[in-house]
Amino acid sequence: MSNLKDIKRKIKSVQNTQKTTRAMKLVSTAKLRKAEEAARYSRVYALKINEVLSEIAYKINQYASVAAESKFFNTKEKIEKVDIIFVTADKGLCGGFNVQSIKIVRNMIEEFKSKKIKVRLRAIGKKGIEFFNFQGVDLLESYVGVSSSPTYEKAQGIIKEAIDDFLSGATDKVILVHNGYKNMISQEIRVNEIVPIEPAKIIGVETNSLMEFEPEDNYSQILNELLQKYFEYSMYYALIDSLAAEHSARMQAMDNATNNAKERVGQLNLAYNKARQQSITTELIEIISGVESMK
Repeated sequence: MSNLKDIKRKIKSVQNTQKTTRAMKLVSTAKLRKAEEAARYSRVYALKINEVLSEIAYKINQYASVAAESKFFNTKEKIEKVDIIFVTADKGLCGGFNVQSIKIVRNMIEEFKSKKIKVRLRAIGKKGIEFFNFQGVDLLESYVGVSSSPTYEKAQGIIKEAIDDFLSGATDKVILVHNGYKNMISQEIRVNEIVPIEPAKIIGVETNSLMEFEPEDNYSQILNELLQKYFEYSMYYALIDSLAAEHSARMQAMDNATNNAKERVGQLNLAYNKARQQSITTELIEIISGVESMK
């Protein structure tokens, strides 16, 4: 009898868990639609700003060697310090979403260390911060509450600190790592080397644009100001893209958990019916044995 009570208690517990995971899936689905829309619009803007940057860079390159003048293009032969900005979630229950980002960052740290390059970490998201704190890894900066509710102002502040360190010579390279949204059921790691910029990456194809610059001696300033916007928006897009991927991963994880709970309830119901059948059979045998002993 106690076995039947235990099984019924387990069934009730799993059913309650199933209700929770189903509700979390619905919440993540609703949030994903909003985050996916924001990421889609931001992606369009990001592509356009890249086009404008490439176009301006080409025009400028016709008149001056801006790559030699701007610090943003200053690539050192020997890299000594690298800043890694990486984005994780503030919350868990999203499958391997955070693990994938952390794994990539750890691999990058090991690779740079093998080359005698010092790595400084700027962590965005509670889960990444907690992991590296537990591992005893020092973090240059920690940001909580940013990945769950990204804004342009927050992104602007984060990337400004990293870019200022690059311009002052405190670091030789800035890399941005996040787990991005691919589609409803999958995510992909994205690694973006923010600075220094390789001229070949943006000073590209000749265009038929009628764009002109006035005054003509201000090309470098124009490009540097545009690059600042490019850095800020790259950071902002990474946060939005990561949030959409997080909701996608959580929705999928909760869907899997709900299905597993449903399967587990079926197994427990089967075990309950077997135990109940066994209990009834045992009682019948006892009754029959008692009647036989009275004859």
